[in-house]
Order: sequence, then structure tokens, then C-alpha cells
Amino acid sequence: MICRCFLAATALLASVAGAGELDPSQQKWIDKYEKQQNAPNPAEMLINTESEPALGEGFEPLFNGKNLDGWRPIGGECKFEAVDGEVIGTCVPGSPSTYLSSERDDYKDFIFTCEMKWEEDGNSGVMFRAKLRKKGDKETVYGPQAEMEGFSQDRGWSGGIYGQSCGGYFYPLWLKQHAEARQALKEGEWNRLTIKVQGNDVKTWINGVPAAHWQDDGTYAEGYFGLQIHSGKSGKVRWKGVRVKEL
Repeated sequence: MICRCFLAATALLASVAGAGELDPSQQKWIDKYEKQQNAPNPAEMLINTESEPALGEGFEPLFNGKNLDGWRPIGGECKFEAVDGEVIGTCVPGSPSTYLSSERDDYKDFIFTCEMKWEEDGNSGVMFRAKLRKKGDKETVYGPQAEMEGFSQDRGWSGGIYGQSCGGYFYPLWLKQHAEARQALKEGEWNRLTIKVQGNDVKTWINGVPAAHWQDDGTYAEGYFGLQIHSGKSGKVRWKGVRVKEL
């Protein structure tokens, strides 16, 4: 008789091995990022197979719909404004990346969700459990970011986890298992990003499609949220339904 512990170990090994299937269509991005400080070993990457959490009861809005009270921009001069219940971020040429950041900085375990729409294509994302470095008058945002890169690139890594100002991608969407997530973003429409964080475990969804499953090492146990407008020549992003449910 084959013991249950052997069967369980075999199943675990099969699951781990299956996670390491790099997608040949991602080769140019693999070449670019595989040697970065944070680049994960594909064979050790976890796969998000969980259904998107229910987004009904227990959520609190993070914006009052009228102004940006409780938030402040950090890092650059890109513009943010509240218009008709939405937050609109606009790139300012020559400005560094700018993060509209929650003044509250002790979010730990939560489900965060929002909808985003690109009025003008440009890199963006949502910082979570974010941190702040200060040197003189300069403030630098760093920590995990749920990438929302828009449509100008062909890699489709929206929903991946980027290590902003701390060594590159924690969780790139470069595996065969990420094919559906890479196609989940809809151009010209509202797109829903959901982030679930419990302890060191982080999962993301794009329009309900599972994307990332990353485990922090405890470095980013708590922090603030930040909406990014990336540096560049142009870009304009709208957010609505920005909500959080603390766990």
C-alpha cells in the first residue's frame, strides 16, 4: 500500500513543478527581468487559483467622492483631482512618477478593489502596504505595487506585483499559467483590480481573472495605499469604486 504522506508529497511536487513553465511568448521580458534583484525562481512561483473575493458587504470607500481629503501626492508633480465621484490622474511631462497616497499608513490585512480606465494610455498601478523613505526634502515611495500598465506594451503584466524602488518585479506574469490574466485587461473600458492580503500572502485579480500569488517575507507587513501616475510624456487614468475591507 502506498502511504498517504507519499501521495501528498508527490502531488505537492507536481504542483510546484507545474508552476515553473515559462511562456516562450514572454522571452524578451524574461531576458530583461530574470537577473533583477527580486526576480523569482519560476519553479517556486505560486499560482493563484482562488476565485475573486466577494465584493459586496463590509467594504468602506477610500474616497469621499468630492475631494482628496485624506490623501496627498508624493514623489512628483503629476496632477490628481476629484471629479464627479472619480479620481483622475494626469501625467505632467518632466515630472517623476507620482503617487496619490493615503494619509493612513497602517493597513495590514485587507481586500482592496477599484476600477480603472485609461483616458490616455500610460503606466499606472496601485501601491499597497507602501513605505516612505525621506532624505532631506525628498520623499521616495517604495514597496509592493499591483502593476496596471495599460496597453502600450505587449507583455500583459497588469495584476503582477512590482517592487517599486526596491529591486524590480516580485511577481511577473511570465508563466504559461498566466496566459488568461495577460489577456484580461480591456482597452477602452473600466477594468477592475482586486488585491487580497492576509499575513504574508498576496493575491490579485484582473476583471475577476486570477493573476498574481506572491508571498512577502514580512518586510511589508503594513503601510499605505497609493495610486500611481508614471513619469512620461503623457497619460491620464481614472479611478472609481476605490474601496477596502479590512480582515
